[in-house]
Amino acid sequence: MEEYDGWVALGIDAGCLPTTPWKPNELTAALDAYTITAEALSTPPARLQHVGLKRVGEGGDFVDWRNLVGGATSVNVLPSWMPLELLDVLASLESGWREAVAGNAVLHHDLRQDNVLIDTYGTAWICDWNWPCLGASWFDLVLLLATAYADGHDATSLFAEHPTARGVTGEQLDAALAALSGFFLTSGGQPPADWSPHIRQHQMWCGEVTLRWLADRRGWTF
Repeated sequence: MEEYDGWVALGIDAGCLPTTPWKPNELTAALDAYTITAEALSTPPARLQHVGLKRVGEGGDFVDWRNLVGGATSVNVLPSWMPLELLDVLASLESGWREAVAGNAVLHHDLRQDNVLIDTYGTAWICDWNWPCLGASWFDLVLLLATAYADGHDATSLFAEHPTARGVTGEQLDAALAALSGFFLTSGGQPPADWSPHIRQHQMWCGEVTLRWLADRRGWTF
């Protein structure tokens, strides 16, 4: 701790990022942490209600596959491996995303592997709450489990077993995966961003992972 001109700086060892690829025990710890978090935030606390959280997608929409089908976005932004014959079905799935993820719980809305810390006791902590919004709690799990899918874990089974996914249908999950994959793939195909030189690579990776998880669920091969 240092004190200078009335400022106090604290350094806290809060843990470390999960191992890549996901270790089963660390993934379990992250899923357990989100079970607790989702329960605590199933209804927005009074102070957050006072601040006023927007609903997921408010002020924007996941319309990327539909824009590609309609010609508003050029298919040239997509990676070369993308099967264009799937655009219509992806656009149809994407159109149901808003209804699928509607809810009143507080979402992290960026629950990735690098937004989790594992402490010395093996407990996971969720950090970097930069984009809180309102929606169905299970929506946060989709991107988190997409990283697990990329590492060879059975993401669909892990999703189905999680308390926040109780009652969620396969079509709802597929609508969320379609929406996320379209957003990430079209964003990743944009010109490099000066403010984050690796963001396009990250977006393209997220898009491929979410789309391939969806493809496995739907029996698509490419």
